[in-house]
Amino acid sequence: MPKAYVLITEDIHDPEGMKAYGAQAAKAMSGARVLAVDAAPQVLEGAPAQGRAVLLEFDSPDAAQAWYSSPEYQAAVPLRQAAAQSTGVLITGL
Repeated sequence: MPKAYVLITEDIHDPEGMKAYGAQAAKAMSGARVLAVDAAPQVLEGAPAQGRAVLLEFDSPDAAQAWYSSPEYQAAVPLRQAAAQSTGVLITGL
């Protein structure tokens, strides 16, 4: 089964709120590996996303979906949404 990756971009407007999100999101990180966090990712093509980028790795797309849908992570989502403009993309590996 292919691995899965979640790429999150976050344009943070409330750093203290993101700290609260980080504390709550940490409770849901079982099964996720943080591969990269970059406060100023280099855009190679297209319109740049503002803010930092976070890349997570999961053992499978199902594991990534289970993480995102988990009650622990869903409790963190409103905190992130209040503190940052963000996007999340699920990418299935080869």
